[in-house]
Amino acid sequence: MGRRARVCLVASAGGHASELIQLEDCWRGMDCFFVTTSRVVEKQWERFGRVYIVDDANRKHPIKVLKVLARCAQITLRERPSVVISTGAAAGCLMAFLGKLVGARVAWVESIANTERLSLSGRLVRPIADLMLTQWQEVARRYKSVEYVGQVI
Repeated sequence: MGRRARVCLVASAGGHASELIQLEDCWRGMDCFFVTTSRVVEKQWERFGRVYIVDDANRKHPIKVLKVLARCAQITLRERPSVVISTGAAAGCLMAFLGKLVGARVAWVESIANTERLSLSGRLVRPIADLMLTQWQEVARRYKSVEYVGQVI
């Protein structure tokens, strides 16, 4: 590859972002940028690299999802990530697909809150993920290509 990995770290504000920061050892020292859904966590993440804020969206608001998709596409084309790491939710799903389109590897870490099955975003990303992790052994047993390696929190 020749260039240092450019890592897109993407998580909705709140629990998803808290889980992602617990994985800092995985991406420390890399060229990182962060995509999140609230300015509240912006200062916390600036120490790791560039921070982009996108609106929070879900399937109940399809127009908002399209706006977030457009913003995520801009970020993807500007940054050209080689890796996308996400703990969810909608913005993570969109960045995973867009990252895949530009050749990025995708790692998805399912939220600890999903104790019985993958989230909708997780189920959508699973077919394109290069690494799909859950924090519950029962969930890993339920899905092919989903691994359990312990809990983040």
